[in-house]
Amino acid sequence: MSALPSAARLLACAALLWPLVSHADGHRYSYDTVHSQIVFSVDHDGYSRPFGRLHIARGWLRFDPDDWSHATTELDIDLASLDMGDADWNRAVLKPAFLDAAKSRYAHFASTSVDRRDDRHGVLHGKLTLRGITRTVDIPFTFNRNARTIFGLHTIAGFSATAMLDRTDFGMTSNLGSIGRHISIWLEIEAIRDDHADAPESAHAAQ
Repeated sequence: MSALPSAARLLACAALLWPLVSHADGHRYSYDTVHSQIVFSVDHDGYSRPFGRLHIARGWLRFDPDDWSHATTELDIDLASLDMGDADWNRAVLKPAFLDAAKSRYAHFASTSVDRRDDRHGVLHGKLTLRGITRTVDIPFTFNRNARTIFGLHTIAGFSATAMLDRTDFGMTSNLGSIGRHISIWLEIEAIRDDHADAPESAHAAQ
């Protein structure tokens, strides 16, 4: 008996199962770089904890609101977008002693897994590459909402998250006596459903 009919049946089954596999991996989203913000705060010699802001340059997300087990994401953060409210202070923080943006303009985050704590809360585990150094980070987050916009133009997934980084883990050891070692980070994230989107080549990979 020819193996051709069996092969044809296998191909037909694969074609029928493929949409189910794609759904299990979660819907595709692209990050809304306008409505997504990263804010951080660092101690200034014990006097205050000034804030700064960074922008997400690009990124993608796979997410199913009903099943987080296959959720995954990658994103690039544009260090050159730094805004600390003063041009001179921006330039100082972008220098090699700190962010070293001229050498490595983009920080890159890639998730490795997610732990779901309840219907709205979880912890995203992944790897952050900053200044050419990669470290494991854990990001507790809240899943805010997944719905169409008020005008029905897009489906949006929204999240809020926090993190804490030790800057010395990424080679930033300058001015430890006056500038804090631990950086508090807040993320407000929106991602737009885009079933045609795929994992784009990141700036990290390009570098």
